[in-house]
Amino acid sequence: MTTGVTPLASPSTLVGLLWPSRNDARFAALRAIVLMVAGTALLTISAKVQVPLPYVPMTMQTMVVLLIGASYGWRLGGATVALYLAEGAMGMPVFANTPPLPAGIGYFFSPTGGFLFGFLAAALVMGAMAERGWDRSLGRVVVMMTIGHAVIFAVGLGWLSAMMPFAKAWTVGAAPFVAATIVKTALAAALMKAAWTFTRRG
Repeated sequence: MTTGVTPLASPSTLVGLLWPSRNDARFAALRAIVLMVAGTALLTISAKVQVPLPYVPMTMQTMVVLLIGASYGWRLGGATVALYLAEGAMGMPVFANTPPLPAGIGYFFSPTGGFLFGFLAAALVMGAMAERGWDRSLGRVVVMMTIGHAVIFAVGLGWLSAMMPFAKAWTVGAAPFVAATIVKTALAAALMKAAWTFTRRG
C-alpha cells in the first residue's frame, strides 16, 4: 500500500542510496527531519571554523553546502539550507559572526548576506546536477563543485556590489578566497568520489 508521499531525496543521490526512503509518510518525514537537522548542524559547525576577515570571514561552509546539495539532492539539500537560514533568521547563533554580531533578519543585510542566499542557490544547483549523475565520475564532480562555488560567489559578489564598488567587492569578497576555494573544490570532489567508491563496493 502506498501513501502517495513524494520522498524529498531521490534514490539517485548518495544519501538516497545509503538511506533509502519508503512510501510511508511517517518514515519519510522522520528521515527528512533527521537529515535536515544533521545538515544544519554541519553547516553551523563549519561556519565556526573560520579565518576572520574584515567583511566576509573565510569558513568551511561553502564546501559543506556543496556536499549537502550533492549528497541530498535538490529538494532535500535545498530544504536543509533553507532550514539553516531560517534558524539564523529566528535568532539562533548559527552564522559565522554570531556572536559577536546578533543573529536575526538583520544579519541578511550585512555584507555576508549575499553569500548566505548563494548557499541556497548552490545547494539547489548541486542537487539537480547530482540527480543527473554529475557526482559519479571525478572529472564531472570537479566541474560540478567548481560551478557550485561560482554560484555562491556570483550571488555574494552581486550583493556586495550593491554596497560598494565592484572592484572593492572583488577585493574583499573574492580575491582572498581564491586559493582556499581551489583547495575546497578539490577536497569536496575527492570526498564525493570516495563516498561513491565506498558505496559501490558495499
